[in-house]
Amino acid sequence: MMQAIRQGDVILLPVQQVEGQKIPHLTLAEGEVTGHKHRITEGKGELYEQDSTLYLRVFSESALLAHQQHKAISIPQGNSMLKIQREYEPEGWRYVGD
Repeated sequence: MMQAIRQGDVILLPVQQVEGQKIPHLTLAEGEVTGHKHRITEGKGELYEQDSTLYLRVFSESALLAHQQHKAISIPQGNSMLKIQREYEPEGWRYVGD
């Protein structure tokens, strides 16, 4: 099983099974300020959503996760759950901006 993979504020955590409704694109997250996208640009995969959580299933040997401000990352075949990284500030927890 793969380890957690991070790219900017996006974290992919390995899971055994992917469930939910299939989404017709492979954009994992979009920057609120810049509009830049974390998306699969190579390889075969599918994105699913269940209870406001995204899941990625990579069918090919690997898939390429790309973003305009980060180095592209190879994601191995398998299933993962997408989380957006958060950080603590004196005012409370906030999502990391990309």
